[in-house]
Amino acid sequence: MNTQNHLRNLQHQTIIERAKYPKNRGKTNPIDRYQIGDNPMCGDRIELTIKFSQTKQIIEDIKFQGKGCALTIASADLMAEILLGKTREEALEITEKFRQMLKGEISLSDNLPKLNIFQGVSQFPIRIKCVLLSWHTLKTALESPN
Repeated sequence: MNTQNHLRNLQHQTIIERAKYPKNRGKTNPIDRYQIGDNPMCGDRIELTIKFSQTKQIIEDIKFQGKGCALTIASADLMAEILLGKTREEALEITEKFRQMLKGEISLSDNLPKLNIFQGVSQFPIRIKCVLLSWHTLKTALESPN
């Protein structure tokens, strides 16, 4: 097996593992933000809860519930892990960079290597919506007042 195929296989395995056994499924306690995201094209649905620090500036916890394909669930799980300890502004910046990576505009290989497992999705525009569902839901939650 050549290196490129081996890398794709590892990425696929990571996505499947994250989808089968998500580490961040559930609800935060307390729930400082609650947002639902739907993908009407395929029926995927994510319910996102966020817990902030006492100053309301740092994300202390992100959890999700919902149903969806392996890409939707794996992306939500990784998003929750990556954004822990980030400020709202940092989270929004990472969200935008991730969107740009999926659209093929930039590479995240140095900054956020865990998210590179989704780079191959850029070849399948219909699947980009699956990967971005939780990220769009997060963006809406962070940009809404209170």
